[in-house]
Amino acid sequence: MATMASLFRSFNKLLLKRPLATQCVTSAVLFASSDIIAQQAIESKGKEHDFSRTARLTFFGGCLFGPPASKWFAFLNRLRFATPTKAVIYRTWLDQTIMAPVVVGWFFTSMSLMEGKGSSGVVDSLKTTYAPTLMRAWMVFTPSQIINFMLVPPQFRFVFIGVVNLIWNTYLSFVNARLSRVPPKPVSR
Repeated sequence: MATMASLFRSFNKLLLKRPLATQCVTSAVLFASSDIIAQQAIESKGKEHDFSRTARLTFFGGCLFGPPASKWFAFLNRLRFATPTKAVIYRTWLDQTIMAPVVVGWFFTSMSLMEGKGSSGVVDSLKTTYAPTLMRAWMVFTPSQIINFMLVPPQFRFVFIGVVNLIWNTYLSFVNARLSRVPPKPVSR
């Protein structure tokens, strides 16, 4: 238990000293972990683990998602409201109406491009997955963000949502992999 407390203190110091770098590394680790869980626990891939897929998700988490998400939380934390209740409501509303739609689209666009599917793959991916995934994201992240903005100290909000993302990204990795296995539609003339 003392080791966990020591790790937590060290992590907290890093968050305060180098928040962007710490949050990006944390995001990369959580995205990688999500994909490993998806491939091993859900898809039962065993030795057939797709390390390229894990690398893509790690890159997305640390480089494409981590920096803007870190800046987004910093922005939300700087906003001032008349009451704590209004702060929770408006921060959650802003997050779910601006950031959530962007992140869902950004994820499937990035994955399609990193998988070499080109612009037609991006369009197909977004047509099939965007709306249902966004609806599910709202079901997961609206209550999560209410808890986050109500109870979690500002420097830990990115980390809290990162842990929620561990479960969510396991789902996203699975959905994206399932989408990748669907044969392309024939081109009509």
